[in-house]
Amino acid sequence: MFKKFKNFIAIFIVATFIMPQSVFAYSKYIVAGGENIGLQINNNGIIVAGFYKIGNIDNSSYLRKGDTIVEAGGKNITSIDEFVNAIKESNGSNLKIVYTRDKKRESTNINLMNDNGTIKTGLYIKDTVSGIGTLTYIDPNTRLYGALGHEVFESSTGIMMNVKDGKIYDSNVTSIEKSTRGDPGCKNANVDQNKVFGKIAENTKSGVFGKYEKEIDKSNLYEVGEYKDIKVGNAKIITVINGKDKKEYDINIIKVNNNVNDNKNILFEITDDELLSKTGGIIQGMSGSPIVQDKKIIGAVTNVVVNNPKRGYGILITTMLKEAEN
Repeated sequence: MFKKFKNFIAIFIVATFIMPQSVFAYSKYIVAGGENIGLQINNNGIIVAGFYKIGNIDNSSYLRKGDTIVEAGGKNITSIDEFVNAIKESNGSNLKIVYTRDKKRESTNINLMNDNGTIKTGLYIKDTVSGIGTLTYIDPNTRLYGALGHEVFESSTGIMMNVKDGKIYDSNVTSIEKSTRGDPGCKNANVDQNKVFGKIAENTKSGVFGKYEKEIDKSNLYEVGEYKDIKVGNAKIITVINGKDKKEYDINIIKVNNNVNDNKNILFEITDDELLSKTGGIIQGMSGSPIVQDKKIIGAVTNVVVNNPKRGYGILITTMLKEAEN
């Protein structure tokens, strides 16, 4: 549940080739996260988030919400600033662009209008998203980290962010909006962008990944749990629901599967009375919270069951570790 990204279906969100397992070099023991983090991802290209009318000009005849502009005026475009510069260098009446839609490149001319010296496009555009989530793990040897356990979308279009660059930051939980049946709650938090924890290199269906840049506390390492190690029954999640106070909370694992193409491998129910009293169940911002069992880290929280927020899903930790190294 990456805060601000909602999907109105029963289950809420929160390699093109196969390689032998021996290729992966993740450590046998890793640092379990649980810290609340802020995230900011800059998209590689600008996303068309909507349209507005400029006189009789309507560029929605050519473009759709979710299209990503990657070239304008014959130049590569990776940010809004670059797009604005291309507009300034245009003839003021139209601009040739290249955009991607459904992974295909298309080209068209968009119409421009000079409104009292201001050139307008009729497009609402975005190149950055930000929010909060939970750090899952840090590999102390490679310094690779994983967070969230699912992808980050641009909220108005549902387009997965294509990372140009990004960062994770220190964050402090200020309040909780409790989950109720049919309405997942959320963490509210302050993000300190002066305290960078790491850079974001990848945004995938298995989570957000990159290099951790702060000092790593190796005093409490967890062994990596494989699928065969996971048992139905008692386990714990590690998360923050107040300030920076990272705590373990009781859950019960109901069912497990090893579908590597899914991030809903571990079905569990929260049984911890303290956590239920404060959150009502799984809440947005809890995505990425480590799941531990028998002193092994086995997965991370990814989804809440909207109609029963005491229940949620988790991804296998091995899936995240392998994705981080791809």
